[in-house]
Amino acid sequence: MTSAAVELCLATALVHVLLVFLHVAPPNPLSQQYSRQVSAWIFPLFEQNWRLFAPDPESVNRQISARTLHTAPDGTVRVSGWFDLTAVDNSAVEHNAFPSHTAQNMLRRAWSSYVETHGGDDWPRSERALMVQRYLTNIAADRIAGHRGGTFESVQLRVITVPIAAPAAASGPDASAAATRPAETRYLPWWKVDSHGN
Repeated sequence: MTSAAVELCLATALVHVLLVFLHVAPPNPLSQQYSRQVSAWIFPLFEQNWRLFAPDPESVNRQISARTLHTAPDGTVRVSGWFDLTAVDNSAVEHNAFPSHTAQNMLRRAWSSYVETHGGDDWPRSERALMVQRYLTNIAADRIAGHRGGTFESVQLRVITVPIAAPAAASGPDASAAATRPAETRYLPWWKVDSHGN
């Protein structure tokens, strides 16, 4: 029994390493032939990129909030107030000497992936875009259920983007343009989620 479990773990680890290698390697016949399977394994949990070695620091602050909708049996609709998902992440990082990768990056990376796959019109154009949309929705629904509770069937997200002002020493046209850009607020559509609550 133990040897079978060890063999299964080794086989899974080898398959994982092979699929990650095919994902990060330059395009080749093998990675192109199995691109669908590689993408299904990699995204969104095992995505690889070079940001560790060449980080691209944020040039904006984002506040991602969510609210919920619940329809009672008598047909009345109740919409909750906004719940600040970003504040929950910030609190988890600020009050932890060794914050997890999840606390630091899950919501931020989910939003970045959403923008990459949907653009500005919130319309999923691929299976990956639909998967990223569900991923972002599930993060919001799970965090609301875990922190605020209640019963709801739909979630809406609001993203407020505020440009980060350049340091006082910085100058030039880019610095002044960033300082004068106003905050942008983006409301996403209502999305159905698995029913949460009692």
